[in-house]
Amino acid sequence: MDPMTFSIIRHRLFRIVDEAVITLKHVSGSAITNEGHDLMVSLYRADGTLLMGGVGFLHHLTSAAEACKAIIRRFAGDIHEGDVFLLNDPYTAALHTSDIYLVAPIHHDGRLVAWSACFVHVTDIGAMNPGGFAPQAVDIFTEGFSSPGIRLVHKGEMRQDVLDTILNMVRSPEMVSLDLRSMIACNNVARDRMQALMAKYGAEAVDTACARLIEQSETLLRARLRELPDGQWQSRQYLDVNGTTARVVLTMTKQDDRLVFDFTGSDPQSPFSINCTKWASLGGLFAPLFPLLCYDITWNEGVIRPIEMIAPEGTIVNCTRPAPVSVATVGAIQSVNNAACTTIGKMLAASDKYREEATAVWHANHFAIFKFGRNQKGGYSIGILTETFAGAGGARSFADGVEIGGEIPNPISRMANVETVEGAFPIRYLFRRRAPDSGGPGMYRGGTGGEMALVAHKAPDGGIDYVISGKGARHPMSEGLAGGWPGAPNSYVWVKAPERGNTPAAAAGLDDIPGTAERVSWGVFPLKGHDALYVRWNGGGGFGDPIARDPDRVAADVAAGLVSADSARAIYGVALADGAVDAAATAALRAGIRQDRLAGGMVQ
Repeated sequence: MDPMTFSIIRHRLFRIVDEAVITLKHVSGSAITNEGHDLMVSLYRADGTLLMGGVGFLHHLTSAAEACKAIIRRFAGDIHEGDVFLLNDPYTAALHTSDIYLVAPIHHDGRLVAWSACFVHVTDIGAMNPGGFAPQAVDIFTEGFSSPGIRLVHKGEMRQDVLDTILNMVRSPEMVSLDLRSMIACNNVARDRMQALMAKYGAEAVDTACARLIEQSETLLRARLRELPDGQWQSRQYLDVNGTTARVVLTMTKQDDRLVFDFTGSDPQSPFSINCTKWASLGGLFAPLFPLLCYDITWNEGVIRPIEMIAPEGTIVNCTRPAPVSVATVGAIQSVNNAACTTIGKMLAASDKYREEATAVWHANHFAIFKFGRNQKGGYSIGILTETFAGAGGARSFADGVEIGGEIPNPISRMANVETVEGAFPIRYLFRRRAPDSGGPGMYRGGTGGEMALVAHKAPDGGIDYVISGKGARHPMSEGLAGGWPGAPNSYVWVKAPERGNTPAAAAGLDDIPGTAERVSWGVFPLKGHDALYVRWNGGGGFGDPIARDPDRVAADVAAGLVSADSARAIYGVALADGAVDAAATAALRAGIRQDRLAGGMVQ
């Protein structure tokens, strides 16, 4: 194929995915989709292998490939033009039951030539808790309906009996129907644009370009891996859940042009719903690998081929049915993601050529708080606090992390405006801001996370309830690199108002909210009366030794409210006088910190 035609087809494939994403967002009525960008759209070849990975949560690119393959196996000889299939069983391919995949075959001249696939976190899945996250679940049977593959649209016609059955099992059928129809519209656009592409250039030419694109990606990634040093790098993640701690252990081995991710040593599967299946772990390790190692390489099957994963069966990263998995996306999957980010970062930092690509962990701990109840208009609302997508950038080898800077596994994640949330739920924000001292200290500081507080407002039932699936309040999870410290842990506080208290109009911080503070993290809780919910989310990991940080930058952080004066002194060894650096006192402080380290047996 001539280079010009190949380039045109490659760019058209990118545009097809982009247009399908835009369609999904515009049709959806859910803030988690069109504001938080908890979505994914991708193209797959006729055999289900990944052809063109799209934006959104990258964990799903490989899992949706397995979903396509599962549908091909299940419906062999019975796949027609205009069909759309639904799959959300985590033990078949999905990450958890709330993430529904719709996969659709693409035909040309009566022949199956490709697939499109997309997902959203549907508004409700019929689990024991509204929104789908079920921290109290003891098995998958209480986590909502799950299907290993069912036909939702047959030859272009909706199977109304199937749709009605699904909607009969959820609390918000109108919103779930809109979720499904937005994905159908997305797949329709992808199909129409792929068919137009083949009509113009011919199916054979497009297939040749696709095969070449996959071959190109494999060649480019293998060449990059050969440029990186051989070796082994390790990471450990600790998930504190309901008074227990679970451990995810990763050893990454780089040899020539291959990478092996070995999770041997990880804890047995948990009785809590933080477990994930092997397909989820595979997606979790690719989520940072795609942007960190393949930022200039097309994300497709060619990138997958040089990678091997070892995940022992029966562990928290490869659980066996019917272990509960509804919190997997912010549980074990997130820890797999963090561990992979750390080991890849260590490998990049060991390379002179690629050192500037190294990064500490970004936003290591999603908090999943689903609100539900009667809203101020008298209807019933279910939705997530999208601040969980705001993130915090990890420090790089040459620069600080981005404040509330998103996350590596979802390049387009963001949080909704305060007004969007207050318009949909009977709540009011007391504040939402960057959280001081949340970014991991280092020569380059991790980006700050955020903090916020909510109260009920104009609620017909006196308030609403929320499901919280919190981890990382006990152990920090945003690992630093090269001596950098981790970002601060999360914090969840239920502030119980005084008996005759009044809800404040605003607050400067947690200490400014009247009432008794009680830490919470796992279960269902009320947000009613004059009580408040306070949440702080983690910052990014730091890079390098904190006492190597430029003192003037520390002073600037203190002036901006990003670092406290106490932390400047105790962690960074910077003495301030009226906001300015006291050079002599700073030198003495840092010398003292080094001396204390040596006395404690720490290598400088």
